[in-house]
Amino acid sequence: MLATPALSEPPTLALPIDCALGQTCYIEDYVDLDPGPGQFDFMCGLKSRDHHRGTDIHLLSFEAMDQGVNVLAAAPGRVAATRDGMEDIAFTPETRDSVAGQECGNGARIDHGDGWQTLYCHLKKGSIVVRQGQQVDAGTPLGEVGLSGMTNAPHVHLTVLKDGEVVDPFLPEAEPGTCGSISGAGLWETALPYHRAGLFTAAFSTAVPAFDAVKSGAARVTETARDTPLVLYGYVFYAQPGDTMRLTASGPEGEIFSQSETLEAPQAQLFRAYGRRAPEGGWPPGAYRGYVTLERAGQVLANRHADIIVLAE
Repeated sequence: MLATPALSEPPTLALPIDCALGQTCYIEDYVDLDPGPGQFDFMCGLKSRDHHRGTDIHLLSFEAMDQGVNVLAAAPGRVAATRDGMEDIAFTPETRDSVAGQECGNGARIDHGDGWQTLYCHLKKGSIVVRQGQQVDAGTPLGEVGLSGMTNAPHVHLTVLKDGEVVDPFLPEAEPGTCGSISGAGLWETALPYHRAGLFTAAFSTAVPAFDAVKSGAARVTETARDTPLVLYGYVFYAQPGDTMRLTASGPEGEIFSQSETLEAPQAQLFRAYGRRAPEGGWPPGAYRGYVTLERAGQVLANRHADIIVLAE
C-alpha cells in the first residue's frame, strides 16, 4: 500500500549509489502505483512491476559489481537494522524457497525520524559496513551493490517508507491509482531524469527469431550445442529516432561480437538481433553472456543481460 500524503517533513534524498546515472548506472524500475493487478510507474509508463515497492538503480555489468560499487545512505539518520550473510546468487524459480521472507537479501534500514525510513536491498555478502544504532550522514557507505535476495541483476533497490507504508520518492503526494503529474524533484535533492523507453528483455537464440517468438519468450535458448549459431536479441519499447542499440557477447575465450545500430524510425515495440555462426571446430564449451544496451545521445536508458551455456557434448 502507498502512504497517504504526510504532514511531517520528509527526508531529502541523495542518490543511494556511487555511480553516474546514464553512464555507469540507470534506473530500471519505479514504484508500482497501480493498486490492482498490473503496474504503471509515476509517469503512467511501463517501468515498474506488479506490487514493486521501490526504485531500482542498476549497474551495467556483473564486472562492475565484482569491482565494488558502494550503496550510500540517501539521507541522515540512524541505522535501524541490517542483514548480511546471504549469498550473491541470481534468483531463479528454483531458488524461490531459499529467499522466502528474505527477498530484500542483504541490506540496511535507516530511520530518519517522524516515521520516515529508507530500505536498501540486494547488497553484496560481507560488504555491510554499518551497525544497528549507528548515526549516518547522507552519502555514508552502507555496503556494496550485490546479487542477494530476489534479483538476477546487480542493483540497489531503495524503498521509502512513512509509518511503514511505501512512498514514491518521485511522486510523494500520489494517491493510489494516480500517475503522470510531476511536481518538482519529489523527495530527491536534485530532479532525476525519467525516460519512457526501455527494454522488456534480452536473450540468446540459435537463429534470428520471429517477433512473435520474442514477445512470447519462445525464442529464448539457455543451452545449446557447440556447432549452432549464437544470436543475441533485445526487445525494446518506446525508442525514439536516433536511439542506439548495442549488442555484445563474450564467452570463455573473450568477446565474440559487438554490434551497434542506430534506430532511424522505431515503432512502439521492436527487437533487434545479432549473432555469429559457430567457428570451425565449434564454440568452446562453457558460459556465455550477452548485454543489450539502449542509449540516447550518449546516455544509457536501459541495459539487459542474457546467459547461455554451450554444452561440451
